[in-house]
Amino acid sequence: MKRIVSLVLVALFAVAVFAGCGTAKTEKKVDLNAVMETINSENDFGGLKKLDTTDDLLRYYGVEADDVKQFAAERDKNNEIVMIEAKNAEAASRVEAALNEKLNSLVNYSTSYSPEKAEQVKACKVTKDGNFVSLIVTDNAESVVQTYQNSIK
Repeated sequence: MKRIVSLVLVALFAVAVFAGCGTAKTEKKVDLNAVMETINSENDFGGLKKLDTTDDLLRYYGVEADDVKQFAAERDKNNEIVMIEAKNAEAASRVEAALNEKLNSLVNYSTSYSPEKAEQVKACKVTKDGNFVSLIVTDNAESVVQTYQNSIK
């Protein structure tokens, strides 16, 4: 009887030891400012204005500071590049909604005032991958989105 109890205890101990050996899910470590530098080095946007504060995100995009872990954003009258890492999944959904609202606004504006720009804007979209959300509106949005996507994987 002592042997059976001992074997059961050894088996339980072995299971407990190995249960702690699983791999933990690691958080993505991405420097969005470095991603923006890469995008700028690969493209000639002619001097986009960098948005420095979360107040800028609220002013231009309706994104609340409490939802933002980090961001990189640059814009001018023809281009918008906004990359945001939200604090959590709920915040990412709110950021996505705000950026979609901005995109819809850009589509409506360009349709009314700049038909040639309208096609460019309509071809763009907001992307969300985990807590990373982006709005990229440029002449070569596909290339910029690809650089961004490769950086956050």
